[in-house]
Amino acid sequence: MRNLRNLGFCYGQNMMWLHRRKHPRLAQLLRSALPIQLNESSKIVILSDLHMGDGSRFDEFRTNAELVYTMLHNYYHPRHFSLVLNGDIEELLKFPLYAIETQWNEFYPLFRSFQHNGFFWKTWGNHDAPLLDEKEYQLSDYLLESLKFHYKEESLLLFHGHQASVFMWETFPMVSHLAVLILRYLAKPTGIKNFSVAHNSRRRFAVEKAIYEFSNREKIVSIIGHTHRPLFESLSKLDFLNYKIEDLCRHYPTTIGEERSTVRQQMQTMKKELEACYQQGKKIGLRSGIYHTLTIPSLFNSGCTIGKRGITALEIEGNTIRLVGWYNSKEQPRFATNHNQTPHQLASTNYYRTILNEEPLDYIFSRLHLLA
Repeated sequence: MRNLRNLGFCYGQNMMWLHRRKHPRLAQLLRSALPIQLNESSKIVILSDLHMGDGSRFDEFRTNAELVYTMLHNYYHPRHFSLVLNGDIEELLKFPLYAIETQWNEFYPLFRSFQHNGFFWKTWGNHDAPLLDEKEYQLSDYLLESLKFHYKEESLLLFHGHQASVFMWETFPMVSHLAVLILRYLAKPTGIKNFSVAHNSRRRFAVEKAIYEFSNREKIVSIIGHTHRPLFESLSKLDFLNYKIEDLCRHYPTTIGEERSTVRQQMQTMKKELEACYQQGKKIGLRSGIYHTLTIPSLFNSGCTIGKRGITALEIEGNTIRLVGWYNSKEQPRFATNHNQTPHQLASTNYYRTILNEEPLDYIFSRLHLLA
C-alpha cells in the first residue's frame, strides 16, 4: 500500500513538472502579474487588439475609431469605469510609432484619464512589443505584461495571449523585430492585412487550447485577446449558437401561443447565424471534442475593435462579468446574445451597446472548481 501511495505521489509530481514545462511562459505570467483587488464597487472595461495605424487605407483601426473614442469618452468614463487595454493596441509591425501617435493623438490623454476612475493599465502583445524599446512612449508608465485580479479567494489572470503561441516571432520581442522589417516593407505596400493568428483558425485554436488547459490546471480564469475571437465561459460564437439552439429545442415543447412563436423565431435567427459561421469556415470550437463534454468556464476573450460590423469588450462590474457588443446603427450587427435585450442607444449618437452574455463571478468559479 505504501508503494502504491509513493507511486501515486511520484506520478502527481511528474505531471506537475510536465505541466510547468508545457506552459512555462504562462506560469511565469501568473507569478509576476500585478495584483489588483476587486470588490463590489469595481467597474472595469477591457479592450484588446485595436491595431492603431497611420490613418491610411491600410489602417484597420480607422473603421471603428470614432466608435471606440465615443464609447470610452461618453459611456465608460462618465460611469467611472477603470480601463485595461489588453495588447496589440498599436500596430507597430506595419507602422512607426510616431505616425500612429500623430494620427490618433486624441486617444492617449483619454486613455490616461481613466486612472482617475481607479486605474488604467496596458499590456503589450506581439504587434506592439517594440514599445518595450520606446523610451519616449506616452503610455510607458502604464505598460506591463500581465495583471491578476483577486476576487475573494479566486484569481483572474489577464494577459494578451501570444505568450501561448508556438511561433517564436509571436512570443519573444527580440524575434518580433525581424517580423517588423518584413511586414513594413512587404505586407503594407502590397496591401496584405493583419496576418496574425487571428486569421488562422488552427493557430488560433492551438493558442486557446493551451491557455484553456493551463487555466483549468491552475483553477483560475484567464482573460486574453490576440485571437480576435470573443469568448465567454470558454465558448466561441459557434459553440454558443450550438448550445443555445439545443436549449431552445428542449424548451420549445413546453411553450404555447405567443411564447412558442417567439422561440421558433429565435431558433430560425440563430440557425441562420450558425450557417453563416460554417460558411466562413469557423468549424473549430472549444467544444469540438478535444476538450471536455462539459466546457469549463476558464477562458474569456474580449475580441477586438476592428470588426466589420462592430466591436466587442469585456466588462467586470461588482460580482458580474459580461461580454458586450457595440455597433453603429447604420450597420447590421452579427451578435448572438443570451439575453434577448433591446440594445441601448448611447445618447446623441448612432451607437448602440448590447449585452451578449453575463454571469456572476461566483457562478463562474463554482463551475470551474467543480468541473476542472
